[in-house]
Formats: sequence, C-alpha cells, structure tokens
Amino acid sequence: MPPDSSDAAATAPARGYSALFRTREFTPLFVAAAFQAMASTVAGLALGTLVYRATESPLLSALSMFGPSLVQMVGAATLLSAADRLPPRATIAGIASVFGVGTAFLALPGLPVWAVFAVILGLGLVNSLGGGVRWGLLNEILSKDGYLLGRSVFNMLSGVAQVTGFAAGGVLVALLSPRVTLLSAAALYLAGAAAVRLGLSRRAPRVSGRPSIAQTWRTNARLWAYAPRRNVYLLLWIPNGLIVGCESLFVSYAPDRAGLLFASAAFGMFVGDVTAGRFLPPALRPRLGGPFLVLLAGPYLLFFLHPGAGAAAACAAVASVGFGASLIQQERLMSLTPDELSGHALGLHSSGMLTMQGVSAALAGTLAQLTSAGTAMTLMAAASLTVTAAVSAADRGRRRNAQREGTAGSGAADAIAADVTAADVTAAGGSSGGSGSGGSARRPPADRS
Repeated sequence: MPPDSSDAAATAPARGYSALFRTREFTPLFVAAAFQAMASTVAGLALGTLVYRATESPLLSALSMFGPSLVQMVGAATLLSAADRLPPRATIAGIASVFGVGTAFLALPGLPVWAVFAVILGLGLVNSLGGGVRWGLLNEILSKDGYLLGRSVFNMLSGVAQVTGFAAGGVLVALLSPRVTLLSAAALYLAGAAAVRLGLSRRAPRVSGRPSIAQTWRTNARLWAYAPRRNVYLLLWIPNGLIVGCESLFVSYAPDRAGLLFASAAFGMFVGDVTAGRFLPPALRPRLGGPFLVLLAGPYLLFFLHPGAGAAAACAAVASVGFGASLIQQERLMSLTPDELSGHALGLHSSGMLTMQGVSAALAGTLAQLTSAGTAMTLMAAASLTVTAAVSAADRGRRRNAQREGTAGSGAADAIAADVTAADVTAAGGSSGGSGSGGSARRPPADRS
C-alpha cells in the first residue's frame, strides 16, 4: 500500500503525455477510470438493449441508458459540499464498489422494469458525488497548467473506452445475453475500485468541516453568482446535453447497428480531445469554444433525412469532434475558480452536465415517440445551436461592456481576479475561504498558481 501522502505529494507540471504518466498517482487514477469507463459503456448498451426488448419503447430505452443523470442535480443540491470534505481514495473506491454491486443486481432474471429504474436512479444519485471528488483530486495531483492536458487524457480514455466498450458490449449482447454483459460490467467496476484502493495514496480532504446540504447550497450560490463562470457552466451543460439526447436515440434509430453509431461517436470525441488538449495553442483555444459547439450539433441536422447506418456513423463521428469544446470551457472554469473550491466547482459541472444529458434523453425520447428518431435528432441539434448562439452572444456583450468600463480585457488578469474575489465574497455572504461555518479551507500542499 502506498504511504500516506496527504501533505507531501508534489504536483507535477506535466508538460507532455509522458510527464503525466511519470506523475505519481496519475497512472492509478487513470487505470481506475479506464475500468469504470469500460464498465459504464458495456452496461449502458446492455441495459438499453434489455429495456428496449422488453418494452419496445424508445423513451424507456433512452432513459435506461441516460436516465440516472436526471438525479444528478438532486445530488448537486445536497451532496456536493462533500466533494472537497471527504478523503478522495475511500470515496472513489466506495462509489465504484456500489456501482459494481448495483450493476450485478440489474442482471437478475425477472427484474421488473420499475425495479431496474429504481436501481439506476439510485446509482445516479451516488454518482453525483463522483465527478467532483475525482476531478478535484486530478486538479490536486497536477499543476494548474497541467490540468487541461491531464483532463484531455481522461477524455481520450473515455473515447477509446467507449469505442472498445460498445464494440465489446455489442459482441457480448449478440453472442451471449444482455444479463451476462451486465455481469461483465459489474466485474469491471469492482476492478476499478481495487485499482483506486491499491494505487492511490491516502490524502486528507481539501477542506475541513462537515459536509451539509446548507453548505452545498451556499457554495453552489457562490459559484453561480459570478457571471463569467455562470456562462461557462451554461455552455458546458446545455449544448453538450442536447447532443447526448441525440445519441440516446441510436438504439431506436438503428437497433441492429447502434454499437457502430456509438463507437463512431466515441472515435470522433477522441479526435476532438486530442486536438483541443494537445495541438491547439493556448492563445487560440479560448476562441474556438464556440466553433467546436457548432460542429458538435451541425451534422445532426441531417438526420431528418434518415441517412443509412454508414452515413449516420460518419455524421456522428464528425459531430463528436466538437466535444473538444468541453476541455476549453473547463480550462476557463478552473481559471475563474478558487483552488479550494475546485472539487465542488468540477462536481457542479459534472452533475449539471449529466442532469442535462438525462433531461435531453427524456426529451429526445418523447420527440421520437411523437415523430421519429431521425426527426427528433434534428430538432435537438437545432436547439443546441440556438442555445450556443444565445449564451455566446450574451457573454460577448458582457465582455464588451466590461471593456468599455475598463474592468476587463484580454490582458487584464488582475482586474478579472478582483472581479472573481468580489463576486465570491458577495455570494458567500461575506464569508471567507468558502468553507462555511465551522470549516477552514486547506489549500493543496504545493502552490499551483
């Protein structure tokens, strides 16, 4: 077992991929995430297929795959203060173990559909805490300038895991059964829990004090109060979520070729993450967030024409390159967030994004029941483009006003920092450190400013 490193672990500058994997604790966190990403994709395809065979409902099939995200915002409103107040290793391993047991339970023969949804919604509530703990730990392991590259590696992992997971899941479902596939996913979750428990060091929570619903609400309000940060959250949540609603219809759009569509989309996401995380110059990245979001939605406008499986897979691959926008926006979110709130801020991003994905899956499924899967995809893509245009226009207007007032500009880092501090203090009701009553913020051991 690795030694306790709660106060001694150094953060790494991580100037390249090789440097990332030389950083102690990055590799075990990466391996655990690989097991969990594979488990999630394999289980999602198996569960979506199982529910569709039982109900022949595009709505219920979509909700079985993405419905757990609907309860993410409940977790964000009640549990997120724990993201910076619980020991990361035990929390991440515990969540993976719960998913392993829950996924095995879903494989029980004769389980009614209502029980399936009760289990997956419960798992979604548990998972609302996972993103904040995991990404807060990553932000602590790596230096400030290494976070984007590190997160891009995890996003690329997600793309590769989805390609292989959906391919493997499709084979397992076809050759064996959805229930056997679910048991395979459960084993992957438990392997991820073991990798966390054996590979990560014990760390103290980033912030002291007891988690509570009241503290969660106060910190959520503090994060939401600052307009630039609020716009970043909206762009992270809504355009992305609406396109995931399109993906939730792959099973009903092409029941026999859904694995191909999912794998193609995952490959496109991999390409987008490599491009945004590795090849775009830092000075250029902030200007490409909007164009990436336009690319994310554009190809799905063609689905009302009901293209064949090959053309649909190509559209999904091209569109998913636009998921690289998420990395650009996360980098900006971290630049606007105090270090001691990084876990909570990233958890709010993760929970809000997953909630919007669940809402979008429900909306897309409803539209597909009323029209068709292809038409519903086109409508969801049009809505995504509309939101991107509206939020981007509002943000440009705010920046122009700020420049006229002399409070912000492309080179006014000090003024922006002052804006962040003032907004944070105001939203927190004048409290300092973000820890609420009875708690004090503890910064990570190394200065990552």
